[in-house]
Amino acid sequence: MFAVIATGGKQYRVEKGSQIKVELLAHEGEKVTFDKVLLRGKGSEVEVGTPYLPGAKVEGKFLGEKRDKKKIIFRYHSKTRYRKKKGHRQTHAVIEITKV
Repeated sequence: MFAVIATGGKQYRVEKGSQIKVELLAHEGEKVTFDKVLLRGKGSEVEVGTPYLPGAKVEGKFLGEKRDKKKIIFRYHSKTRYRKKKGHRQTHAVIEITKV
């Protein structure tokens, strides 16, 4: 069984036991519940929501926070000696899906 959930402005295809890396969530405790389920499927049966499936939930376990690799932002204007270099590391939450 799989589902497509929406969180943090993005959509993720999840199954039981899979780990996903989502935008940092405000959570309390180890359990996380996603109630914005867009699609649910099992074999050849597929349920599609308009836009969400009523009463459908995906539960997960919060494993921790991680940071991405540093992304470099470099601005450059030729012939004017203009150079700016910045770096950014995005923080993500790692979630293991326990129930679909």
